[in-house]
Amino acid sequence: MDFGHISVLLEETIESLNIKEDGIYVDGTLGGGGHSLHIAKRLSDKGRLIGIDRDDEAINAASEVLSDYSNIFTPVRSNYDRVCDVLAELGIDRVDGIVLDLGVSSHQLDTPERGFSYRQDAPLDMRMDKRQTKTAADIVNDSSKEELIRILREYGEERFAPSIASLIVEKRQEKPIQTTFELNDIIKSAIPEKYRITGGHPSKRTFQAIRIAINSELESIEKVIPEMIDLLKDGGRLSIITFHSLEDRIVKTAFKTAENPCTCPPDFPVCVCGKKPKGKVITRKPVLPSKGEMENNPRSKSAKLRVFEKSDTKEA
Repeated sequence: MDFGHISVLLEETIESLNIKEDGIYVDGTLGGGGHSLHIAKRLSDKGRLIGIDRDDEAINAASEVLSDYSNIFTPVRSNYDRVCDVLAELGIDRVDGIVLDLGVSSHQLDTPERGFSYRQDAPLDMRMDKRQTKTAADIVNDSSKEELIRILREYGEERFAPSIASLIVEKRQEKPIQTTFELNDIIKSAIPEKYRITGGHPSKRTFQAIRIAINSELESIEKVIPEMIDLLKDGGRLSIITFHSLEDRIVKTAFKTAENPCTCPPDFPVCVCGKKPKGKVITRKPVLPSKGEMENNPRSKSAKLRVFEKSDTKEA
């Protein structure tokens, strides 16, 4: 299977993990196995790599890519927000590093029938896990106008959310909205012409919003970062690649909180809340793709890498 995904910030991410040859590592967004392959290459027979993905096509593709490392590689079909359960089931309590490459994969975008892309006509699906019953069409056709406005504003930062939601509700009364191009036409009609000409593809923000909503992407990130930090051994690292400001804001805030969790008022002479730092932020500013990478892979332009290193005070 040609999964067709180019791993973004590949070298920078692998270097950020400070890989130990006998360490245990988790790729929480396995995808086509790009990051995992380069982790596996640095591990000895005593190392271990767990790859997690909820997309069965990703699991199959990555297993093929990493077939030479089957003695140390374990693929698991699940969502990365279940990482604690996944590791517990494998008898693992702590790991040396975790990587997340968030968002939709190139393969998912480029496979028309998955319904992720506004550039190809297909059923409105957008499920990262095809075992899930609810699809993008369900959100578009069943959500109230108020809920649609919330989704488009919160997850897509779409300034024309009210007019798009209103037109969706109007059009779906005539017949259900079932395809990506049907939704495209509605979005185009709801956005003033001058903004359609100058603001990039008019459907970009709406499709992003619906995709995030159907896959509960932001809730997963917010929930799992503190859990992943707790899973790290002393000196272990969590490296996360984001692709839009909503994701990046969550990661930045979570890392900052883990580094400085104290909730005492600034004028207190000593900390009394008892909350201790869990480590330090390695990337004061996010690592960005090089000019060459952005030219070779335009989808990398919005990528940002942030890294956190665990300091285990219990073992210090």
